[in-house]
Amino acid sequence: MSIQRRNFGTGLLTLAAAGVAGMSGLARAQSPVEGKQFVRLAQPLASAGADGKIEVFEFFLYTCPHCFAFDPALTAWSKSLAPDVQLRRIHVGVGAMHKLHQRLFYALESLGRLGDLHEQVFKALQVEHLDLSSEKAITDWAVGKGLDGAKFSAAFNSFGAQTRLGQSTKLAEAYRADGVPALGIGGRFLTSPSMAGGVPQALSVADHLIKLARNKS
Repeated sequence: MSIQRRNFGTGLLTLAAAGVAGMSGLARAQSPVEGKQFVRLAQPLASAGADGKIEVFEFFLYTCPHCFAFDPALTAWSKSLAPDVQLRRIHVGVGAMHKLHQRLFYALESLGRLGDLHEQVFKALQVEHLDLSSEKAITDWAVGKGLDGAKFSAAFNSFGAQTRLGQSTKLAEAYRADGVPALGIGGRFLTSPSMAGGVPQALSVADHLIKLARNKS
């Protein structure tokens, strides 16, 4: 199915409520089960980060409450990753507002402010319920966070930001990421909290898949 037909809106998200604490198939089994807790791509991708690192892609939306709930656990998990593993967040979506938020994400990234403002974007939308549905509203928000308005607008409308939009769509499509949040690993595997049975389980599955990618299993 083409990514243009996929719905990344929260109404059709596949994630069960974040923080599911019940016993899952992963908890009962010795190792994750292919086809249940994760899927293997039929056609592996040529995926290698800087210095040949194993890339873990998180596909997410700022407007997705499950992505917001998943983000703190993902951030904590990423701090314990081995040196040969690299986490990259990929904002997806096909709607007009999604594309605005994608441009916001990549503008912050290019300005070196993603580290301190990524969580603030989530809070603006999920907690403060701000209307960030126009370029002006987004720019006003960015200026309110201390960014230079002209520099932010230039980054927001840059050719680089537009290029990243197309790349993110192609990457999500290649990984068959139908819902968010989801994790694409090493160009070969896809898992998610809904597939794994919860947030902690998804990160445990991700650890397992990183080992498979490292061992080329």
